[in-house]
Amino acid sequence: MTSPIQTDPINPRYEECLRLRGCWGWFLVLGIILIAVGFVALSWAFVTTVTSVLIYGCLLVGGGVVQIVNAFLARSWRAFSLYLLAGILSLVVGALMIEQPVRGAEALTLMLALAFLVGGTLRTLYALIERFPGWPWVLLNGLITLALGLSIWKQWPDSAFWVIGLFVGIDIILNGWSWVMLGLLVKAASSQHNKTPAPASGS
Repeated sequence: MTSPIQTDPINPRYEECLRLRGCWGWFLVLGIILIAVGFVALSWAFVTTVTSVLIYGCLLVGGGVVQIVNAFLARSWRAFSLYLLAGILSLVVGALMIEQPVRGAEALTLMLALAFLVGGTLRTLYALIERFPGWPWVLLNGLITLALGLSIWKQWPDSAFWVIGLFVGIDIILNGWSWVMLGLLVKAASSQHNKTPAPASGS
């Protein structure tokens, strides 16, 4: 009496790639398009910066309107004044960013520089004081972040014309690259599955 052949369970990631094997071409095309758009954004950093500020301003205006409406719909709530104030603030800031996108870019760039300075300083001090496993990498991360914040701050307000566009372009390129790698991974898994012979049925 022969026992049935025991097969190993399929790796969940490999099985997921097999389910997506019909879409690998779309993933690859999407990634290439995003990478191209990212390089265009890097080439026109100022236009990308202004566009990003305008979009962010529109989102703030929309969020402010929603918060104000929500505050009046729930007038009996104890946080009515807080929600109303937050909605008015978002509405005013968003409107100012739409009206003055360059000034808005300057303000966002300055906030970004301060965030890098504070974050880099805290990471550096924490790594030097605690000396936990792998602390040199955190120290390097903190120093790079601190140097980036100093560079942006020293070049401000001129840095407002390219910093946001640079970061947006890099983010789009990395996003596109991830789609390209996903498409290639799905294609490789599909090719490997097609080459694998089907197991013989046990009797």
